[in-house]
Amino acid sequence: MLRIVVCIKQVPETQDVRLDPETHTLKREGVKAVINPFDLYAVEEGLRLKEARGGEVILLSMGPPQAEAALREALGYGADRAVLLSDKAFAGADTWATALTLARAVEKLVGADLIFTGKQAIDGDTAQVGPMLATILGIPYVAWARKVEAAAPGRLAVERLLDHGYDLVEVDLPAVLSVVKEINEPRVPSFKAKLKAKKDPVPVWGLADLGFPAAAVGLAGSFTQVVKVFPPPARGESQVWTGPAKELAARLWQRLQKLELT
Repeated sequence: MLRIVVCIKQVPETQDVRLDPETHTLKREGVKAVINPFDLYAVEEGLRLKEARGGEVILLSMGPPQAEAALREALGYGADRAVLLSDKAFAGADTWATALTLARAVEKLVGADLIFTGKQAIDGDTAQVGPMLATILGIPYVAWARKVEAAAPGRLAVERLLDHGYDLVEVDLPAVLSVVKEINEPRVPSFKAKLKAKKDPVPVWGLADLGFPAAAVGLAGSFTQVVKVFPPPARGESQVWTGPAKELAARLWQRLQKLELT
């Protein structure tokens, strides 16, 4: 039986994100929040392994109090329980401070046989929390997992997606795996499961619960800080050429020659 932990994140829908012209930070007020799409594939894979080999699926998320909604939604897919890591001291955390907080929560859960994360979060796109989490816990990490199968007792065979195909690796448990969307198709939660998820307890762990000094987490414990966020400058005017490919190629070549001369 496996103890499977799935780390999820609540993010703003990307099409709704706006920048504050004064602070140059993301405006999250009034923006719909969703589960990071890649994390849904991590939840599904955790559930499939549980159904195949037995065990439990535990959800972890670090965020403000409203992130509880994401955990309850994920519980509706069939996870056994969830824990929210929320404290004002956690605010402003970079990827390292986030991974450190998640690692301490995993230890408080008395460890895990397998930890799943999504490939990356769509609001940051760093793909750093998974490998950092594995580094802090001192366990193996496999990125871009597209298929997971049992290889031997305490060992998994993992296909890793590459730009041109995949490679096959074997990893000893416990381990951290980040998954890509090609790994599965997330299920549709049942109405009954959704109702149960609304009533399930979701404990909140803060700084005191994890035994951290305030200087180790959040902004204070971060090695990096976001100084400014800004949209890329406009590229200027564009032109659309139409016509036979041979004529367009000659025209393009003439334009490139002019650019080289200037």
